Amino acid sequence: MKNEQQRRAALVYHAKPNPGKIEVVPTKNYDTQRDLALAYSPGVAIPCLEIEKTKEDVYKYTNKGNLVAVISNGTAVLGLGNIGPEASKPVMEGKGLLFKIFAGIDVFDIEVEASDTEKFIEAVKAIAPTFGGINLEDIKSPEAFEIERRLKEELYIPVMHDDQHGTAIISAAALLNALELSEKKIEEVKIVVSGAGAAAISCTKLYRAFGAKVEHIVMLDSKGVIRKDRENLSPEKTEFATARNITSLEEAMIDSDVFIGLSKADIVSTDMLLSMAKNPIVFAMANPDPEIKYDLACKTRADIIMATGRSDNPNQVNNVLGFPFIFRGALDVRSTTINEAMKMAAVKALADLAKESVPEQVNLVYDETRLSFGKDYIIPKPFDPRLITTVPVAVAQAAMDSGVAQAPIEDWNRYKETLENRLGNSQKMVRILHDRAKRDPKRLVFAEADQMDVLKAAQIVEEEGIAKPILLGNKDVINDLRKAIDFDAEVEIIDPKDQSHDEQRKMYAELFWKDQKRKGYTLYDVERLMWERNYFASMMVKNGDADTMLSGYSRNYRSVVKPILETISRAKGVSKVAATNLMLTKSGPLFLSDTTINVEPSSKELAKIAQMTGHMAGLFGIEPVIALLSFSNFGSSRFSQAKKVTEAVSILHRSNPNLVVDGPIQSDFALNKELLHKVFPFSSLKNKKVNVLVFPNLDAANITYKLMKELNEALSIGPILMGLSEPIHVLQLGASVDEIVNMAAVAVIDAQSKNK
Repeated sequence: MKNEQQRRAALVYHAKPNPGKIEVVPTKNYDTQRDLALAYSPGVAIPCLEIEKTKEDVYKYTNKGNLVAVISNGTAVLGLGNIGPEASKPVMEGKGLLFKIFAGIDVFDIEVEASDTEKFIEAVKAIAPTFGGINLEDIKSPEAFEIERRLKEELYIPVMHDDQHGTAIISAAALLNALELSEKKIEEVKIVVSGAGAAAISCTKLYRAFGAKVEHIVMLDSKGVIRKDRENLSPEKTEFATARNITSLEEAMIDSDVFIGLSKADIVSTDMLLSMAKNPIVFAMANPDPEIKYDLACKTRADIIMATGRSDNPNQVNNVLGFPFIFRGALDVRSTTINEAMKMAAVKALADLAKESVPEQVNLVYDETRLSFGKDYIIPKPFDPRLITTVPVAVAQAAMDSGVAQAPIEDWNRYKETLENRLGNSQKMVRILHDRAKRDPKRLVFAEADQMDVLKAAQIVEEEGIAKPILLGNKDVINDLRKAIDFDAEVEIIDPKDQSHDEQRKMYAELFWKDQKRKGYTLYDVERLMWERNYFASMMVKNGDADTMLSGYSRNYRSVVKPILETISRAKGVSKVAATNLMLTKSGPLFLSDTTINVEPSSKELAKIAQMTGHMAGLFGIEPVIALLSFSNFGSSRFSQAKKVTEAVSILHRSNPNLVVDGPIQSDFALNKELLHKVFPFSSLKNKKVNVLVFPNLDAANITYKLMKELNEALSIGPILMGLSEPIHVLQLGASVDEIVNMAAVAVIDAQSKNK
């Protein structure tokens, strides 16, 4: 049934709310008649004539320089084989999505009805003027080799068959580092390659470029060892035919140093592994199941250095580490090709990056105390934010050094800053949140599970492994709704009003009254309160019967917060609870505080809100840079509101000297680095990207986050409660399914942190 759920989820994902995964979005104003006259007739004729005079101006006046074609004929799609161009389109759209989210590159996916090599080449050549680069995808061998070779020769834009070179580049980086750890030299090691398709051939060629000797390589295909005495070998296989008298994989593995698997599952036995040389390097990259399972391999050889294509094992060889950033660098210098020098530069950049200190954001995503270069970390992780400023720079420099760059970069610092700005994609942060929650899912109470959207969110949370849902509400209603959406997973359902929970309610009431009996409550009052789901759910968390909870979908914020604040104590050192909203904007993540709780906080309370928000940013792996906002800048006003902010900043500078914080400051100066540097060069925020905004009162914060959400389409996650001793959070009234899922991830991460 799990497979059926995945099938349904995949089909709904691709079909709703609009079919497909990508769209074309205008980048210029189109609101007025003047705008339209410039965008099309008659204004559009002017850049057309400029390009006619100077063809290179197409890069100046159109999107060609940031547009890549992802092209396939559907003859070798993933593990699906020759399924045709139409059936390959979801994969090509997915590749376009990855280009955009990881490197800011626009994509047109193009599916060509042409299995004939010549027809395919002619089709691609005919449309090439549209694009700044071409990514060939899912084309069967041996045609793929000829297609790429010809297009690289006959076109003057970057062309790369990612199935060949993506795996080669990532695995080569991993191999260089694995060899360093095992104290072996690439020119001396014996290498066994299982597989002889496009990826395997490309991998082996790249290893040779780094020094591997062909006489030390044994390659196998579906027919066995590729030997010089075999007939009808393709030119690509002939290059790696061995003269050694080896007839099987078992023989090839004896005393070998490196195994490269790009073939099929479970073909490597433990005996084969044991026959390898000391400190063996095994890259079992068949997907979804490797040539030997990771756990089995590590159990068999304690000295092994292992990599796979799976995300649930260390050292995932993932093409997304390569192709977006390689094309980014190539496009940015208008390279005429992607040559060997550029690929080797990408390899070295990835290998070197794995040896540098890992940002805390990456450690948090992968639930590591501290990732560091070693057997379990020989290549960077896909969520490493440094990839965008490392690999493209290396590729661009190599293009310039090898003479294929038409627009050399002169200001490298400015270029790196431009690359950093491409990280503002909001969905990347959402993926980080979800992945981190999945590392250690917690028991999450959905206090309004008899609401359809809440139940849909709980279903997604359960299926994705973000949390272990506990559904609160009327059981009959919940079960009817579950049937309507095929939510048949085994989950706990609790109706606080059901007689079967009388003892539990009584126990919770006594615990609650113990804390509240001197605040006007009788035991009878408290017993009645426990019939109400927000009191009951809060007590579940307090008593350890659940790890965290969400509520607020169907009721106003105040009515939901009141039971929580009465039930759950404040964290140590906190006088008032506050709330922050994480706004995922085009410029990057921004925390806004206090958005829902404190109407007119004092200077001390403002300072504490800023401190708590900085801590919350740290939980998300973000180094906080905090601006306390006002209508004035740095003491220019003597009004009490501005003075309050000034005092809060002074408190923070005294109590938290290591915190990057300043104010009072107007929002435009806080968010515009150039403006701040020009007018207020003394500020501690100078040359820093502010990611936390603390507002002087509730009006300003609440209005701002809702305006950003509605007008700028910034994704809002929150309000996130801060200052409670337990991980409890409140939804926005009428939150969408996606918003509830995101808040579930936040609640789980908060529970993970508080449990530690």
